[in-house]
Order: sequence, then C-alpha cells, then structure tokens
Amino acid sequence: MTRSLIFSSVVLFFSAVSPAQPGKDQGQAKQLAIGILGLDTSHVVAFTKVFNDPKASGDLATMRVVAGYPGGTDIPASKNRVQGFTRQLAGMGVEIVDSVPALLSRVDAVLLESVDGRPHLAQARQVIEAGKPVFIDKPLAGTLEDVLAIDALARQHRVPWFSSSALRFGPSVPKGIGEITGCDAWGPCALEPTHPDLFWYGIHGVESLFTVLGPGCVSVTRSKTSGSDLVTGVWRDGRIGTFRGLRIGKAGHGATVFGMRGVAKRGEYRSYEPLVVEIARFFRTGRAPVDPSVTIEIYAFMVAAQESSQTGSKSVTLASVLANARRANKRRR
Repeated sequence: MTRSLIFSSVVLFFSAVSPAQPGKDQGQAKQLAIGILGLDTSHVVAFTKVFNDPKASGDLATMRVVAGYPGGTDIPASKNRVQGFTRQLAGMGVEIVDSVPALLSRVDAVLLESVDGRPHLAQARQVIEAGKPVFIDKPLAGTLEDVLAIDALARQHRVPWFSSSALRFGPSVPKGIGEITGCDAWGPCALEPTHPDLFWYGIHGVESLFTVLGPGCVSVTRSKTSGSDLVTGVWRDGRIGTFRGLRIGKAGHGATVFGMRGVAKRGEYRSYEPLVVEIARFFRTGRAPVDPSVTIEIYAFMVAAQESSQTGSKSVTLASVLANARRANKRRR
C-alpha cells in the first residue's frame, strides 16, 4: 500500500469516529467537557490555562477542562508533585474526582497526562473502552510493547488518539533551503531508570528530528556517555538525521536543517499553545494531527537507540525492535 493510500485510510478512519461534530449552525457547536487523567506534571496547569482562557477563540472556545483525577506513581517525579499540581488545578475551578470512572462520567474527551509512562496502557484502556478520544502526553508508554498495545486497543474500539511533543508544533523550517537532505537536532536528555533512556526527555528532540525529516528511518546507532548522547538514524532514502541529548551544560532545544540550497535553524520553541490548539481541533474533529504510525516509529527509534548503546554502539534496525515487541505482545495475551 502506498504512503498516500495509507494516509487516506487513516483520515477516513478518524473521520468515521469523530467524537463530536458541529451542527448545521457552525456557531452552535457542542460544548465539550475535557477531563485530565494524572495531575503530576506542570502540563496540566499550562494546558488548562489555555483551554479555559475566557478570551480563547476557535475550537478552544468550544471546550473546557472541567474535571481531573490525580493518579500518581512511586517515582519521585510523580509522587512528589501530584499534590501540588492537584491543588493548583482545584484552585482554577476544576473538579477533582476520586476515580477514573468518575472522571469519564463527566467528560467528552481526555488528556492523559500522567508523567510516568508505565501506567498509560492501563489508564488508556479505561478511556478507550469508554469511547473517549484521548491525547496521551509524553512518554506515550513505558515500553514499545505498550505503545503497540495502545494503538491496537484504539483501533479495536475505533477511538481516535494521538501523542506528541509540543516541539512538533513550534516554528517551521525557514523557506528557501530547498529539498531537505538532513537534520541535526539537540535538546535536554535527563534519564529516568524506569524508562528507556530517550523516552523520558529525549523524546522532545527526537520528535523535532522526525518533524523535519518525516518517517522512514530504518536503522539507528547510539554513542552514550554520562553527560551526553549522540544518536544517528539512517532514513530509507539515504538521508541521515542525528539527535544530541544533553545532560551537562546549557541544554536548550534546537535543530539545524540541511537543504539542497542552504542550511537553516528550525525556529525556537516558545509555548504549549500551538500543541493545545491542535489537541482542541483533534477533540472537535476526531482527526489526529500526527499519524499513529509516525508516533510508533519515533518510539521504535528510541528503543533501537537503547539497544544500540547496550551492544557497543552497533546498528539496530527499527524493523527488528518492532518485531520483538510484537512477539512479546503475542506471548502476553
């Protein structure tokens, strides 16, 4: 099947499962209630400020965050922050509920924001089985097996989902450099021992890399030290893309893009608002701005990088890590 046919099929699929379509009068679109599952990240406050801004326009003006469920896990980044962010959200007028079913009974769509990716499959299962469209924040899951399981579950129940770093929707590559031939992206890469290394924070820079080059990576090699990572991907058409993960020194986000007629830097990340606008459009239409197959490839890239660093920086194919994950999922059914 060609890439264009695959894209057309995905668009038709998401159109068929649209959660809420405006009526004949476009000015009388149904008001959507949004729930947040997992209140242990600063994203819950930042996203709610955008959604619930009284001056919001467009799709943002037709929906509101109304309820949240704290969640939380045993890792410090979760358990040490859930209480504070829950208190902030309650102070913004959002109802705090005591269970996921209680949350789902009050809302039309869900932001799955738990900072720990390991419980995402179990949490997403409840949301998907309830038929609610869901945005799943990074990391999408704690393993590639769970990434594939979430996608399979959503397809089984015909529920739209997507996951993305905010950096995907930042400023675009300047015009004038011609056809893109490669990209070097960089950004912070803090580690969390319960997750594959790049899942935790490197995802932002990796998503920037894929935003520029698109899908089609076939193999990955990685060099790792205590202070940094250098991950090199080879694309099917011969292009090369790199991600430099930084754990020491100044570590902003950025990317250098190489083209047939010039070299340019991708614009700097500025705010969460462009991502939240895309989430709002997704909740309204049921059409994901990022094809799930692209997100799956990004996570396969990061798992291949993990395996490369564990095997003396040998090249690891994305096809091999995906095959291993699918076999593992068959065994655990």
